[in-house]
Amino acid sequence: MKKPDKRENINLFFSAFLILAFIVCAHFFTQFTANLEATAATVVNILIYAVFGLLVFYATRVGDGKPVKRFSAVTLIVLVLPSLYILVASVAKFMPLSSFFAGSAGTVSVITALAAVALGYGVPYTFFSGFETAPEEEEEEETEVLEGGVEADILEAAEKEEDKTEENAEEAAETAENTVEEKAEEAAENAEEKTEEAADKAE
Repeated sequence: MKKPDKRENINLFFSAFLILAFIVCAHFFTQFTANLEATAATVVNILIYAVFGLLVFYATRVGDGKPVKRFSAVTLIVLVLPSLYILVASVAKFMPLSSFFAGSAGTVSVITALAAVALGYGVPYTFFSGFETAPEEEEEEETEVLEGGVEADILEAAEKEEDKTEENAEEAAETAENTVEEKAEEAAENAEEKTEEAADKAE
């Protein structure tokens, strides 16, 4: 298991401090919403919990490397859409199960607060999966493995085939040259014999 270095410890500290500071600020916001209309107070409380979920998502993604971007339809369907429905139903009285989700006197119920946190966490998690980069040592090891194995065997086999092809071509060329020389020598010997025979007959 990789131990966090100094930079990661600093990031984790500031992330934890940010969450604690937001909790303190949220207390003053909830005191402020007590003087608002019931619907407006509910909306403000929902936004407070949603921002808290967003900060939790940020704090859990502290790490090295670039963020990994991807779209997760499963997270969108299973987490984001149900949470969004709970939040809308807690404000809109005409929707089914509104009385079950709605709080009293501008407050939010526990299930609505959890849905707001889930929405704040789930929306960015649908498009970002965090810092999922491998350490440099593991990347180097993977590169070394990829350089050998089947790929190296294929390259060696190809080189051997090229060498054999070149050797066969050289042998064929040498054989052809020897054959041509032998035929030329035989033709020269036959010509000499014929010349000698012709000279004998002339005598």
